[in-house]
Amino acid sequence: MAELLKDKYPVEVAEKISKMICEVHPTFDSVGFVGQVRQGYEQLELMARARKIAVALTAFLPADFETAQDILLASLDSSAELDENNSVASFLYMPHTMYISDNGLEYFDISMQALYQLTQRFTAEFAIRPFIQRYPEKSLALLAIWASDSNLHVRRLVSEGTRPRLPWASRLLEYIKDPTAVVRLLELLKDDPELYVRRSVANNLNDIGKDHPALLADIAKRWLKDASKDRTWLVKHGLRSAIKRGEKGALQVLGYDEKVDVKIKNVAILPAKAQIGKAIQVSFDVANLRDCVTALMVDFSIHFIKANGKANPKVFKLKAIELGPQKSHKFSKKVSLKVMTTRTLYTGTHKVEAIINGKNHALGSFELVR
Repeated sequence: MAELLKDKYPVEVAEKISKMICEVHPTFDSVGFVGQVRQGYEQLELMARARKIAVALTAFLPADFETAQDILLASLDSSAELDENNSVASFLYMPHTMYISDNGLEYFDISMQALYQLTQRFTAEFAIRPFIQRYPEKSLALLAIWASDSNLHVRRLVSEGTRPRLPWASRLLEYIKDPTAVVRLLELLKDDPELYVRRSVANNLNDIGKDHPALLADIAKRWLKDASKDRTWLVKHGLRSAIKRGEKGALQVLGYDEKVDVKIKNVAILPAKAQIGKAIQVSFDVANLRDCVTALMVDFSIHFIKANGKANPKVFKLKAIELGPQKSHKFSKKVSLKVMTTRTLYTGTHKVEAIINGKNHALGSFELVR
């Protein structure tokens, strides 16, 4: 069994942090600090463990925030025996970022400089969001400067920290409503030399498209004009969810015309009565009836029955293909019907549809039984 992520973040993390602080602030109560962290630590998950350490930092560092953050930042360069092979080694600094966001909200300038240093060691994408919410204009102005910083982690913070729907983080509701200010920052980063940064930009675009599909399509269209290979990849990655949802604007940007002349044949949905815990096989042929090559994005959806009896479609990716004139191509995919923590299955008739360039085509249905 794979080692749990939290098990790579033992109480020794607090001991390392304490050692680092003691090297620059010898009066730090290491015994009391580690003792507080240790209480109930083993029962906690990863994020809660980091939060517990951050709370202990608040309790044992000086009450004056400016003094405390000076000590904390000075400790960053002190010696600590880190295991560089540990995949969560950089997580050592996660409590530091939490401490800044918990205690430094009234101190914008020094807190942002602290996050500037910390994000180069462990991402400050979560910690910076309260500052963006409290000081939107000052934060965005500073982030615009950081977009040209020499450090790739700082540049990535600009795009990742402003994601409207960043997973496991508070939503930036103002930018969910109107992402114009965020888009201006992304414009500065769309040709960043680092894939690490460009992927973050694409993820931000993906977030924006969930609430503003037309805006996403417009950005993609503009950015693809005279685009480099790297920017083209960024745009396509940013469109991935929109493509999966079959949004016409996104598909058209990538050259998939909704108006195609195709025929679906040889449909097979097997077994007709599928059992929960087993699998269903969906296959069908798509024929291009035109006398020219046609670009097709072909997916399919299963309308899974929910607890309230209504159906909700889940899209399964197949492939993009350029189909020659009067040619056919077979598509097939097996879908697991096992119950998962993220999906509960209910018995009943489940409709299946092909999705070709964003347009739905009925394939048939199957009965899901126990």
